[in-house]
This record gives sequence, structure tokens and C-alpha cells, in this order.
Amino acid sequence: MGANGVKRRPWVLGLPLAVVLAGAGWYASQDAETRGLLAHLPTNADVLAWSRPTRDAAFRAMDRLPVLARAARIPASTHPLPLPAGKPLVVPGIDQFMEQQHAAGLVIVQDGKVRLERYGLGFGPTGRWTSFSVAKSFTSTLVGAAIADGAIHSLNDKVSRYIPDLRGSAYDDVSIRQLLTMTSGVRWNEDYEDPNSDVSRFNPAQPDPGVDATVSYMRKLPRAHPAGTVWHYSTGETNLIGVLVSSAVHKPLAQYLSEKIWQPAGMEGEATWLLDKTGHEIAGCCLQARTRDFARMGLLVLNKGVANGQAIVPADWFAQATARQQNIGEPGHGYGFQWWTFADGTFAARGIFGQSIFIDPRRHLVIASNADYARADAGPEEPAREAFEHRIQALIDAGQ
Repeated sequence: MGANGVKRRPWVLGLPLAVVLAGAGWYASQDAETRGLLAHLPTNADVLAWSRPTRDAAFRAMDRLPVLARAARIPASTHPLPLPAGKPLVVPGIDQFMEQQHAAGLVIVQDGKVRLERYGLGFGPTGRWTSFSVAKSFTSTLVGAAIADGAIHSLNDKVSRYIPDLRGSAYDDVSIRQLLTMTSGVRWNEDYEDPNSDVSRFNPAQPDPGVDATVSYMRKLPRAHPAGTVWHYSTGETNLIGVLVSSAVHKPLAQYLSEKIWQPAGMEGEATWLLDKTGHEIAGCCLQARTRDFARMGLLVLNKGVANGQAIVPADWFAQATARQQNIGEPGHGYGFQWWTFADGTFAARGIFGQSIFIDPRRHLVIASNADYARADAGPEEPAREAFEHRIQALIDAGQ
């Protein structure tokens, strides 16, 4: 089960099928700690089949795997946003929680100050951990930025207005809003355990000549429901949103991320974004960054998209994006514009294997976490993390 108990497999589209450790020179150039981890690197890209030691190694090195090394680089901000230390938050059982979560990083920020920061698995504050589907919330924010810039006219525009290669497909009648809310009605199977699923067939599919890999595959899919009527999780469609944004702004997605989020929000570390086989950022996945910088993204959202005095999205963007736009069949839970929403007004970006940015506007609270759960989107860790978030809220309410 995924975040909030919803069945989904928000892994990655566009990666090669084989991840083969190659290049002895590259291996030898790594430091001793990294070389020890690299002994566990995968020999295939079926993440659900990787052992936990393999994932522990790969999740911090996705942009350094020789076969996956095609990644766009996003420079650190020239004016990093300070994260001063706040009153230490005493959380009983924190060591047990970190162990149960198999956590790599945990950063709790309240009122702009770090109240708790812990690391595990040999990971640390300057390392980059992969985001998985946490990247979706960054991508949706770039839609808001493109609207503010006038590059996208309206969320009601049809996607084919910005991606002409979708004309004549099932997406011809789909709006940007419907892509953002996962209600396109276009058929998609994201089951990674099914070799005949779309997510499995996407990788080896040969793109049409001169057509983006995502667009080439997605435009062949049939309609399952009328647009706007059924919520259905599809990482392929977030990848499509990324193509739409870069087409609208006439810039690579990583460059736009740098200009609109990474630089103004004061991200302290360099980030990377994995590229698909036709050289486009995998918008639904695979943004590698420091845990502290994931927390800074939460602060940007709390500040309604204003960073360093610059409004990067329309004034009402996050009020819409982080509100429940769709019922997902789970009481008290919903879906906004690529954000998971909760009944108490909190919301989160979530990724498989334990990646999260949890945001509580009322308490001015951000909890950024990276981990390597035992299973991608099922098991006891996700409910335990949600319970932990509630515990942190209770501690704050009690004056901690």
C-alpha cells in the first residue's frame, strides 16, 4: 500500500532495464565508504527485486551508477537559506523509530529552525538521497511557476496545446488540471510485479523517431473513463507534466527548477535529476538532494511560494495545490495537485520506500525524511511514520 493506505507503485519511468556496474576506473575513484556500498550495487533495474543492502547503496548513488549516470545537475543556491538550530525536540523512542523505519535522514523544522536532525545507514547531511515520487510535488510547483510566468495560460488548457505530438490521442481531450489531479481517464497500469503492465512495457519501448520517449508511449494509450471522472495514480502522467512544462517555458526542466525553486529557495546542496532515454528529466521521480533541502522545499510551501522576496507561483497556488481536489477512497485522505492531503489540513509529498516531506501549516512544521523501507509501498513503516508525525504534533502542542 502507498501513502495513506492507497495501493500504488510510484516508481520510475524512463530508466534502462539493466543497471550494470561498469567501469573499473570509476569504481576505483570512489572513496572507501562509497566503494564498500558499491559492492551491493544492483545488476538490474527491478527495484522491487533489489535486496535491502542493494537499495541502501543505490538510493544514495542513483546519479553515480554508470548506466544511470545521465542526470541533469542543479547547482546549489548562491544564497543558501539558513536553517538555525531551534529548541531541541525531545522525542522518546527516536532511536527505535529510526531503526524501525530503516531511516537514512530525518529533519524536523518548526518556525524555520531545526528542532531535530538525525541520520542513519551511514548517510549524512551532505549526501543526496533519491526522492522517488516526492519529485511529483516539485514538478507540480513548476506548473504554478509557468502560470506565474505566463508560459501556461490556464489549468483548463488542453495538454495537446503544449505538446502537439499528443494531438489525436486520448490526451487530446485532457486538461492540465486533470493531469495534475490524476483524473485523465486514460488507461494505465502501474503494477511493477506485472510484466505486461504499462510501467514494465514503457522501458523497452522504442520511441517514435523525433518524439519524446514519454510522449511516444503515452499517446498510444486508450481511454478507460471520461476525463475528469476517476482518480487513478499514474507516474507516466507526471512525466508528461514535466514534458509539458519544459515545452511551455522552452527550457530543460532542471534549468527551470534551478531558476524557480533551487536558487530562490536557498537550497544548500547541488541536486541532480535523472534523465530518460530521450534526455528529458523523469518528472515523476528521481530528484536527488539533501534531506535538509527537501525540508527547505517544505518551508517554501509554508511561505506560499515566496522565496527571498520573490513570488514564484500565483498567490493562491498552494491553497489549491495542497487542498483535496480528489477523493481517493480513503477516509480523511485525498489528492491535490500531486500532493497527498489529510483531513486536518496537513499534506505531504510521498515516495516509495519511505521518502516524504510532511507539512503542517498550523504548526509551521516540516518533517523531511528519507528511508529504505522493507517494501516499496506496503508494510508497517508507512503507518508508523504517520503515527510519528502525529506524535510530533502532540509534542509541539504540549509545549515541547
